[in-house]
Amino acid sequence: MKSISQKAAALLIAAGVFSGAHAVEDLPGGPAVRQLNLPAAATRIAAEQSWLHWMMLIACLVIFVAVFAVMFYSIWKHRKSKGAKPASFHESVSVEVIWTLVPFVIVILMALPATKVLVATKDTTNADLTIKATGYQWKWGYDYLNGEGAGISFLSALDASHREMSNSGKTQTAGNDYLFKVDNPLVVPVGKKVRIITTANDVIHAWGVPALGVKQDAIPGFVRDTWFRADKTGDFYGNCYELCGKEHAYMPIQVKVLSTEDYAKWVGEEQKKMAAKLDDPNKVWQLADLSVRGEKVYAANCAACHQANGKGAGPIMPLDGSALVLDADKNKEIAVLLKGRNAMPAWKQLSDTDIAAVITYTKNHWSNKTGQVVQPAEVLAQRGK
Repeated sequence: MKSISQKAAALLIAAGVFSGAHAVEDLPGGPAVRQLNLPAAATRIAAEQSWLHWMMLIACLVIFVAVFAVMFYSIWKHRKSKGAKPASFHESVSVEVIWTLVPFVIVILMALPATKVLVATKDTTNADLTIKATGYQWKWGYDYLNGEGAGISFLSALDASHREMSNSGKTQTAGNDYLFKVDNPLVVPVGKKVRIITTANDVIHAWGVPALGVKQDAIPGFVRDTWFRADKTGDFYGNCYELCGKEHAYMPIQVKVLSTEDYAKWVGEEQKKMAAKLDDPNKVWQLADLSVRGEKVYAANCAACHQANGKGAGPIMPLDGSALVLDADKNKEIAVLLKGRNAMPAWKQLSDTDIAAVITYTKNHWSNKTGQVVQPAEVLAQRGK
């Protein structure tokens, strides 16, 4: 039989192996292990916010220590057991003036730099680049409105492999960017003022990246804005900062800051991709071609919830054998994708061709062999209803 010390040693070794296998390191541009401070600033605003944080903290700490030191000293020095007798007086104009003016001066000294930074964070004028960030359940849509890259538009969602790891619980191979990596990061140039206009399609979301010093609510029916100017290249991470539903934890934000030259190359590549995706909504597609495209759309947008095998999970309805998918009335499934239903969010941000393709794919994949084909024109006809 092993001695107690031997057993303890074995447990310690096992614990060391286990922790080593699951070691997590700092994520540059994102959270750090045992992080107590604000993240490393990548913008001047973020640096000033960090300075304000420490200035306020130290000022409050000094006041706290000073006030309680005087209070406890007075209680101890003038305790009754030492024969101290209370003084008899009613008021002191000097004391009242002092305890009014001193806090007032302290508040002003703290408010001035805070107001300066706050005003600076709201100054979105003279932006080099304007991007609209739209919150969806549960992803972000980015539209480049002005500046280099105007016209570029795409959706950004959690990387599918990370969602699969989360669903299965097999996170042993997860990297430091677990649940932060997205399929299409927001790309911006370094050293340029980027204005972010926020809104939402369904519920209240919030767009924020701590290292860039930005956080702004995205409210349906309203337009808010914020800005940042990155001082260095790299990837910077954030989340939706407003509880927006059951998938709130799977709505990360990734901002990729590139050099001016690399950003210009990225813009050129994206414009080529968009030109290739321009489809005539009146084009008549064959089932095989739509299914191929639909498989890609499904993998990028639907598989995270409905799974690659179409079986669904928990409250997520299965698509394999679904009465809705098998229904001869194609407009029913079109309406669900355009308007959403129950836990299913609306997907009207997808193009008519992509919606037609993914519906055709679901109607003719797994055990679903309906032979039905949904054309883009049918989706377009349902958009206005």
